[in-house]
Amino acid sequence: MSVLLTGSAPANRAAGALRASTAAIYRAVWRWHFYAGLLCLPFLITLSVTGSIYLFKDEINGSLFAYRTRVPIQVTPPLGPDRLIFNAGQAVPNGTPVAYTDPATPETSATVTMAEGEERILVYLDPYTGDVLDRLRRDQEFMVVIRGLHSLAYLGPLANALIEVVAGFAIILVLTGAYLWWPRGQNGGVISLRGTPRRRVWWRDLHAVTGLLAGAGLFFLALTGLPWSIWWGQQLRAWSNAAGLGQPAALWAHRPVSTIPLRDRLSDPGWALQDAPVPRSEPAAAAETIGIDRAAAILAQSGMPRGYELSLPVGAEGVYAAAVYPRDVTRQRVIALDQYTGAPLLDVRLADLGPVGQAIQYGIGIHKGEHWGRVNQLAMLAFCLGTILFAVTAGTMWWKRRPAGGLGVPPWPRDRHTAITVTVLICLLGALFPLTGLAILGMLGLDLAAQRLRRRVGP
Repeated sequence: MSVLLTGSAPANRAAGALRASTAAIYRAVWRWHFYAGLLCLPFLITLSVTGSIYLFKDEINGSLFAYRTRVPIQVTPPLGPDRLIFNAGQAVPNGTPVAYTDPATPETSATVTMAEGEERILVYLDPYTGDVLDRLRRDQEFMVVIRGLHSLAYLGPLANALIEVVAGFAIILVLTGAYLWWPRGQNGGVISLRGTPRRRVWWRDLHAVTGLLAGAGLFFLALTGLPWSIWWGQQLRAWSNAAGLGQPAALWAHRPVSTIPLRDRLSDPGWALQDAPVPRSEPAAAAETIGIDRAAAILAQSGMPRGYELSLPVGAEGVYAAAVYPRDVTRQRVIALDQYTGAPLLDVRLADLGPVGQAIQYGIGIHKGEHWGRVNQLAMLAFCLGTILFAVTAGTMWWKRRPAGGLGVPPWPRDRHTAITVTVLICLLGALFPLTGLAILGMLGLDLAAQRLRRRVGP
């Protein structure tokens, strides 16, 4: 009997050490999961609510705002863009036309964008009769407001940087959450719920199960949203373009271009072409512009999908620049026409982009629910609603476990080596997203300062 006890002692000690090490790693990961959630969750709720609305942009515009976006189909052919722009000019007499948006369907209104100083006025018109249906400032249009709220654009570039930080932390939140969720012999909290809503364990299990379902979606949404971020996205675009993996540089070779980026002429030239230079028309003696009606006809002959935005030439070297981003990502296209000859100076389809540009355009299209029709919309909506539930369960669970007068931060493990190792791994993840990495270092500094302060004022 004594031999058996002696022989099993090393194994028992090894098993105990393993359990202690696993518990230490769990606590360290839990602490960073808590920090990531503390920063992310309020923003994730806002992003999910506004994103859920924006997914159904066309449906909402076609119902709540049908008085300006929908028109009865008529037998007579629609009027040309030139006549519609003239009517828009009558509605905004002090404005200058800068862009025309083609009706996407026979029952969709046309839109003319007028510049009035720094403001942009949207004028909605019946393409069959030329009647003005409505006019409003672009920054007051409902979906423009929703998009501004989604990106925090109303709060300036620093807020957009915060969105980048949140996206990075969301990825950390998902990865640490997956580790915490991983089954370790428990009977519940993996795919089932224990207890009742009165008990904290029920909320913990609901949080875990929701995280399992919504985590992959949140990870995807964070990754596909990052390309639009203020620093990481710009660096990725610059790197991919320089490497020939983004915008097709060959299309600009040996062609006259301006110093104006496409984003200054089109409201949405697409991620890969944001910084692409606008081509230049070459005016000839006594040459006259072809006019917007002819430009629209050339676009139609070129197979440009309906619903495109067409910007008007600015100056003698300006061009007619058009872009369309329909629900089918593969039909995205950008065309620029010489304003005097109508010759195509630029014609970029999705297939013309480099592999990075194509992958990101696909990701953005799926992110916005624009690739696989209703299935794509509903899948993204499910992820948004799952994220909201995920955030609510996290808040409720924290509320039930928080100590009176305290924040309820999970304690560091006693094993400092484990705490440091997990923290280094988190910092390495943060290094992939530098603004997030800076935030991690800031949070770590505050955490160390708080611990030092507690030791000073403690017993």
